[in-house]
Formats: sequence, structure tokens, C-alpha cells
Amino acid sequence: MDFQLTEDQRCLQDAARAFAQGELKDLARELEEEDKALPAEMLKRYAEMGFLGINVAEDLGGLGLGNLEALIVLEEFAKVSPAVAFPIFESSVGPVRAVEHFANESLVRRIVPRVCAGDMVVAVAMSEPEAGSALTDLKTRAAIDGDTIRIDGQKRWCSGGSHADAYVVYCRLSDDPGARGIGAVLVEKDANGLSFGARERLMGFRGVPSADIFLDGVEIPADNLIVPAGGFKQLMEAFDLERCGNATMCLAIAQSALDEALAYVQDRKQFGKALVEFQAVQLKLADMALRVEASRLLIWRAAQNAADGLPSILDSSLAKCFSNEMVREVVGAAMQVMGAYGYSKEFDMERRLRDGWGWGIAGGAIDIQKTNIAAALAGRRFDQRR
Repeated sequence: MDFQLTEDQRCLQDAARAFAQGELKDLARELEEEDKALPAEMLKRYAEMGFLGINVAEDLGGLGLGNLEALIVLEEFAKVSPAVAFPIFESSVGPVRAVEHFANESLVRRIVPRVCAGDMVVAVAMSEPEAGSALTDLKTRAAIDGDTIRIDGQKRWCSGGSHADAYVVYCRLSDDPGARGIGAVLVEKDANGLSFGARERLMGFRGVPSADIFLDGVEIPADNLIVPAGGFKQLMEAFDLERCGNATMCLAIAQSALDEALAYVQDRKQFGKALVEFQAVQLKLADMALRVEASRLLIWRAAQNAADGLPSILDSSLAKCFSNEMVREVVGAAMQVMGAYGYSKEFDMERRLRDGWGWGIAGGAIDIQKTNIAAALAGRRFDQRR
């Protein structure tokens, strides 16, 4: 057991940090202020530098590294802002990985290399107006008829909605109840019958477009099937990796909050001395550091245990749940330490508070992760409907 990064991993981390800190800070503020997605030319820049599909196989255009390396890079970008990090998230731990792991060879070859090249963005469409935490209640239906799949339904809370080039759509592919009837298909943005609702206005996540998706008789090739009915378990296995990405977003936000608060208390003076000289401030800093480091260890353990495969539901849920709660505590403490400066939009702390809170809702709420943890410990699933 080794708790140190390798030399190659440190070099990758340094390269990601230098690029993110050196070139993305002004862009991050622009995306936040104007609530717009990362420009296409910058996405291509990410691809040219190898930051898209870090853990995707080399023959598919990725770097062929492991999940840990992908999360290391994601953290460095997300320290600047989740908006500039989101393409890293989508290409390394997002829905395109379900395509890579489970789709047929022709679909994999058609989609995954384009994502790694920065020519395509793939988002996930899971939730619906009446199916969020109770995801197996989803009503969107897909019927296979020869060489065609027809889809009807509505999706909600889709990060990338109206912006992404394609969507991994969770849908009911048979009349079997619950999870047994659920699979997924890939729907590209130009498909007839696909439309989008108004841009959602969220408390945070500015720079990550989100909108309802309407599928009215959308027809796609049968080749776009990712997993058939009964493949819900496979989809959730891929989603366990996305949970690690969610946790890493929290980690990065908290680490950047701690870094800024630490710099601030060493510079800011009250009662004739720097704030860091006061024991109450020292205790806050120590508590923040404890939580950040514990989060990092849980995330890295989940990634390392999975190697280049998919992490377990227990490891990923532990990492996500702890990190979701941790970021709220750490950023709140950092804001309190900075006082009015932390509350001002001239600084990044208030944005971190808004963004950090959202990750505990996205990707499976905190309480859902706790039921996952209990189920894994007990070796059984619990029926929340009874």
C-alpha cells in the first residue's frame, strides 16, 4: 500500500495545474458571469493537450491511463471552477464511459474517439419530472422495430441539455417492471423529434447548461442501443465512476476554498496581528484540512481499488457522500473566516458555496448514498416503496 503518487502521476498533476491556473482563471470568471459553456476552441485545446479521455483506451483516442490519473486532472481543473472542469468530467467519468464499456463496437468507434478529440460532447439524460431518486420509476419509452428505435418521453435536470452533441438516454425498453425494463440508448442532437425546454436557472453550476429534453417520436438507428432492457445494473456500475467524479468536484472546490482562506488569514490583520495568529482561526483551518484530506483518500481509494475498471458501489458511495457533506462544511468555514470578503462576488468563495451545495444533489442525493452504503454493508437492497 503506497500513499504517494508516482513520478508520472505528479508530472501529470503539475501539467494540469499549470494549464488550469495559468490559462483558465479569466475564462472561468467569464463563464460564471455570462452562464455560458466552455467555447469549442478551448475544448479542442483540452483535446490537443491530452486532457480529454485520460482513462480511455489509446486505440479510442484516450491516454490509456487509469481512473486515478483522470481524477487527479479533474481536481486541478475544478480548483479553478467546475465549469472549466466539466468537459474533463464528461470525457473521463461521464456517460461516454457507459458507451465505451457496454455499447457495440461500431457505436463505440463512432462516438468515443470524437469525444477524446474534442469534436463531440456527450451528456446523460436520466431524471424525469417524476423520477429522480426513484430512478426506476422513469417513464420514457423506447421500442425497437427492426433497424430503428423509437423514443417518447421527457427528461429533466440534464447537465448539458441543449448544449451537448449527444445524450445517453435512460429509458424503458420493455414492459418489465422496475429496473428489469430499463436500458439506455444514444440520441444525437440533430435527431428528428428531439427538442429542449428553456435554459434552467440554477443557484450554482453556472457555465454548465441544463434544460429539459423532449423526445417526441424520436427515431434512431438500432445500432445506437447501449444496453438493452435489464441493463440497469450495468448503467449503475458506470455511474459509480461518475460518483467519484462528483466527489472530486467537491474535493477541488473545498481544497481551493482552504487554499484561499489560508492565504487570506496570513495577510489580513485584526487587533494588530494576522488572523492566523488567533487560535480560533487555527482550529478552523485544521478542521478544514482534516476533512479535505479524508475526502481525497476516500476518492483515491475507490479509484485505485477499481484500477482502470469501474469502482464498487460501496467505495464510490462512501467517497461521494462524505465529499458532498465535506464541501458544504469546508466552504462555509472558509467563507466565515473571510467575513464580508468571502460573501462578496468580487471573490470566488460565494460561487464555491453555491456550486459545492449542488454536488450533494446531483448524481444521487446524499441520503441516497447513505442507503447505498447501508445496503452494501448488509449485502442486500432495501425496498424504499414499502
